[in-house]
Amino acid sequence: MISSLPLIIEETNLSHAWSRAFLHVIDNPGKNVSPLLITLTGFTNGMPNEDPAIREALDNCLKINSQQSVHTVANTIFPASYWQRSKHDRNKLFDTYLETFPRIQALAPTKNHRGLYFERLISYGSGPNNGNQLEYIISQYKSNPNFRKSMFQASIFDPARDHISTAQIPFPCLQHISFMPKKKSLIMNAFYATQKLFNKAYGNYLGLCRLGDFMAHEMGLSFERLNCFVGVAKIDNINKTSPTIEELKKVARQAV
Repeated sequence: MISSLPLIIEETNLSHAWSRAFLHVIDNPGKNVSPLLITLTGFTNGMPNEDPAIREALDNCLKINSQQSVHTVANTIFPASYWQRSKHDRNKLFDTYLETFPRIQALAPTKNHRGLYFERLISYGSGPNNGNQLEYIISQYKSNPNFRKSMFQASIFDPARDHISTAQIPFPCLQHISFMPKKKSLIMNAFYATQKLFNKAYGNYLGLCRLGDFMAHEMGLSFERLNCFVGVAKIDNINKTSPTIEELKKVARQAV
């Protein structure tokens, strides 16, 4: 059963936003909510505010259930460590990531064989700048900040590759992102057709925030807000009454 009422969560702390969405599904009938809108502000040097207790409890729970950590999931959207090693040179970031992408895929071939989000953003397979949608957006904005706002968007979903008859595929759930530059700040919008609240959502939000901060930095702006729209947010890969998530629920409730 999917709730027909939208859930809108506005927060200044990523951990609290995720907790409210997670607990909403835990505490109500069914395993889904549709749609879900997370709108997040409250950034320190471009990074979202977090509650370390919630982050730690979630990572512990993910490890117990043989799931990827929050950081690993976030890296599929924006590889923060590559950005640091590139010393904030975006061309070096793009080149290094694409050079090492085959090795990244090999680390989790079952999950990554169809691609990763950052890879599709900078190597979509068609379009200007050799398919590097982020570079196109940045360069066009820097050449003329008053360009039409509809230009500043990027796709992940590709009908040529993703309209297949397989019953379930792990990628891509994130479909599309857009950027809305203002005078001195940047708003980022993301659309998910579906999202797994337990094992993916927190990392998704963190990765999107990191990507938003990167784009703002390169466009000479400050990252102001993330809006994340989810068509169907669900908890379907773990039982809501599983004893392995009891501590996580407890910590989340104490915070929110």
